[in-house]
Amino acid sequence: MTKYGFATFFGLISLLYFYNLTKEGRAQFDIENNDLTNDSVFVLSRKEYKEQLYGFWLGQCIANWTGLVTEMDKIGNIGDIKTGDFYTRENWGKPDLPNIWSEFPSDLSPTIDFVFVGENDIWGADDDTDIEYMYQYLHFISNTSMLSREQIKDGWLKHIKKEEENYLWVSNQEAFNLMQKGMMPPETSLPENNPHYDMIDAQLTTEIFGLFAPGRPDIALELAELPVRTTARFESEWIAKFYIIMHSLASYDTEHSTINEKLRWMANEARRILPNNSYPAKMYDFVNDRYYKGMTWENTRDMVYERYQVNQEDGYDLTSRNLHCNGCFASGINFAASIISLLYGEGDIKKTIKVGTLCGWDSDNPTSTWGGLIGFMLGKKGVEKAFGRTFSGIYNIHRTRIGFPNEGLDTFDNMAKTGLIVIDKVVIEKMKGRIDTKNNQWQVPYRSIDKTLTIR
Repeated sequence: MTKYGFATFFGLISLLYFYNLTKEGRAQFDIENNDLTNDSVFVLSRKEYKEQLYGFWLGQCIANWTGLVTEMDKIGNIGDIKTGDFYTRENWGKPDLPNIWSEFPSDLSPTIDFVFVGENDIWGADDDTDIEYMYQYLHFISNTSMLSREQIKDGWLKHIKKEEENYLWVSNQEAFNLMQKGMMPPETSLPENNPHYDMIDAQLTTEIFGLFAPGRPDIALELAELPVRTTARFESEWIAKFYIIMHSLASYDTEHSTINEKLRWMANEARRILPNNSYPAKMYDFVNDRYYKGMTWENTRDMVYERYQVNQEDGYDLTSRNLHCNGCFASGINFAASIISLLYGEGDIKKTIKVGTLCGWDSDNPTSTWGGLIGFMLGKKGVEKAFGRTFSGIYNIHRTRIGFPNEGLDTFDNMAKTGLIVIDKVVIEKMKGRIDTKNNQWQVPYRSIDKTLTIR
């Protein structure tokens, strides 16, 4: 199909799709009139938020596919798998090395560099975007602001392949196995049922719930409770909630003048959800301290490796468990790497993705998280400006998942519109806010962050 054929096709699909969304999902909201005073709300433009949601999907895909080049290239030198010295900034633009599964460099790029699809090509789904896509779709077709355990289970069983390559690993795969046997979330994440409960999986699948509750992390955590506990408990659960809070706070009304300043504030606020005696809290504090002492990101990363994987400090004992690849999929070590890329990226989407890609371990996951969040804060046009180019907006969910309309082809524009409809429902039903249809705005009731985030 030609460039103009794609544009015409998806333009028609977009119009018809959004007409149906508007007809079915918006009519009830025109008569809602929750009791609010002007000084008790903050106002968000639905038009601007749509642009930001587009930026979320675009930024996440760029970061996901770039991070995949170095995924599991460097995991340290403990156990049966040894990968030599970690990458440094000098490796950017240099040849990629094989990962722990292959004897060959990445087939995505011969060098460690940004990975883009052509402007007329299609972004493929991956495990950092596809479950989030599925959850958004389930919210929409179920016309609900909260997914039930039955809806989650039915969605997983309908949209995930059962036998051939299904792009699930560790905790996600075990939860899926349990669902096929009839078990319901959240029992699918209990340690006695799912031995992989402390892997990274929930981070990949639940960040979007923060965007479904703009400026209201209390509501975001409520929406995400079951999805998070589908695969995660304890430390991995708290880490997933850390990211959800940050995504929600991206819309909170603050006076910070730069993205970097706001990201620091968001991260410090989200830190409050981490129990002080837990290893995620101590990892955050350790990386934060090294950053403010002026150490390079490479030195901080090497110190993280020594502290947590070699010396097993702060209660991080995964090395002693003799896991495959020394727990390279674990939520903990990848959380520490994620905070390194966040702080040293300093709000610059390109720099953040570079550091995340080079940092090590499951490198496509932290990159996807921050690429999506910063992409949301920049919006579509801001992402394009940062990279000095335009991008394809077509997405193929059927690369990794099954059972979606239009043979799995969608667009970031449609995905953003669907997100708006989900948020409409959340604003009215969960926030008790208003939708101003005349001005295309949400009126979101304020809630003090202190009433939401407590140090445990």
